[in-house]
Amino acid sequence: MIGRVNHIAIAVPDLERAARRYRDVLGARVSAVQELPEHGVRVVFVEAGNTKVELLEPLGDDSPITAFLARNPDGGMHHICYEVTDIVMAVRRLSEEGARVLGDGRPRIGAHGLPVVFLHPKDFDGTLIELEEVKPEFEAS
Repeated sequence: MIGRVNHIAIAVPDLERAARRYRDVLGARVSAVQELPEHGVRVVFVEAGNTKVELLEPLGDDSPITAFLARNPDGGMHHICYEVTDIVMAVRRLSEEGARVLGDGRPRIGAHGLPVVFLHPKDFDGTLIELEEVKPEFEAS
């Protein structure tokens, strides 16, 4: 069901400082800042060859990242995102298997403008999983 790793997300207390560190110290290409009020975060994406690193900072006190940073003040890995080709089918299959989809279970639009869902970390060995729907790279002819 899952495809490649789309990105690994790291929660940070200061997005601009973290982005500068990736750009200036590691020599990475870093995207512009995006505000995603529906997810309660500000993000940048760091290009890392075959995947991306998403740096996220809370957008307001009710952001889920605020609680994460309260437990991890220096920041840390927040979630891993896998690609799927049919998110509705993936949600249905996961629900049938007993996995919990967070929120109301319906996909929302994520930072890449594509449908996403998050899966409860207790169902996946303590790791928050994001699924992002992408179009298949190769269509059958």
